This record gives sequence, structure tokens and C-alpha cells, in this order.
Amino acid sequence: MGLNWQKRKILLGSQSPRRAQLLREMGLNFRQLSADINEVYPSHLKGAAIAEYLAYEKAKTLLDQLEKDEILICSDTVVWLEGKSLEKAGSMEEAREMLSALSGKKHEVITGLFIGDSSKTLLVNDKTEVQFKDLDLHTIEHYIQEFKPFDKAGAYGIQEWIGMIGIESIHGSFFTVMGLPCHLISDALRNW
Repeated sequence: MGLNWQKRKILLGSQSPRRAQLLREMGLNFRQLSADINEVYPSHLKGAAIAEYLAYEKAKTLLDQLEKDEILICSDTVVWLEGKSLEKAGSMEEAREMLSALSGKKHEVITGLFIGDSSKTLLVNDKTEVQFKDLDLHTIEHYIQEFKPFDKAGAYGIQEWIGMIGIESIHGSFFTVMGLPCHLISDALRNW
């Protein structure tokens, strides 16, 4: 049967299996297109501004591909630790450095969200505070070897093994950390 907002036609500007899984679990009808961009941003941007900028840059590449009555959703996630953005790790060494830096500390995960159609747009962000316990090098190495977290900001996925054994607490939305603030999407679609 579904709710009225679940019946909207969606274009997800991402090939992320995690984001697709979340939209499916929300009961949304969507298709996916890749929003491949060079994830470079102006150096003066910090935290939430980076996430929103990159979400908007992704959206700009897909707006002209919207079908009639379709709504575009794009997002980008930033792991923000001590005034610095931890990007996707390009190597095992970078992943090791990032996870070691996160060990025993709090950080913010910020997801920028673009929602738009041919007549209006919304650009917002959501922040979640994450506390890691102290991670020993053996644990970090195991995670990198087994899960290869090179497609994730900060070199970790909260929904994976490292999240289960290494995260002590979160303050905010679990789904924002996964890369899609579902509560903001449902609110936007309900009011569209």
C-alpha cells in the first residue's frame, strides 16, 4: 500500500550499494545513475560545507537527466576529525593512518544531502558524533585486510565489523554515518 511520499519517482545519484539498500528499505521507487565527479573542493571549506559542496557538484552532473516528475537525491559524506577531513583511503597505509587517528577519539560524520527536481532544490546536512574505542594495530590490520574499506570516508563503515567491535557510542543518526540521512529524505519527500 505504502505512504504517499514513498510513491515518488527517485533518481539516486550514486552507485553506492549502501545508499541503494537504504532507499530500498525506505520503500522508495528509484533508479541509480553514477554521479562521478573529481571529489575536489575549495580549500577554504570546512566540515559541513565540504559535504554540501560535493553533494551539489554530484547533482549538477545529473539534473538534466531527470525524467518527468522524478526527484534527484545526491549525497556526500565527510569524516571530520580535529579540523581535518578524512577522505577515502587510497592505500592500505592511508587506511591504517586514518583508523589509528580515529582510535580512542570522537569525530563527526557529516553527510551533505541534495534533493531537487526541475523546479526546486534543497541542500542540507546532518551531523553525527562517533566515539571509537582504542583500537590496537592487530584489529586495524584485520579490518583493512578483510573488509578493504577504500571506498569509505575515514576508511571505515559503521555497518561493518569495525563498527560492531570498535564504536563505543554515537550521538545522532546511524544512517547519516552510513552515508544517507534517511530522516531528512522522508521529511523532504513528505513536504515536496
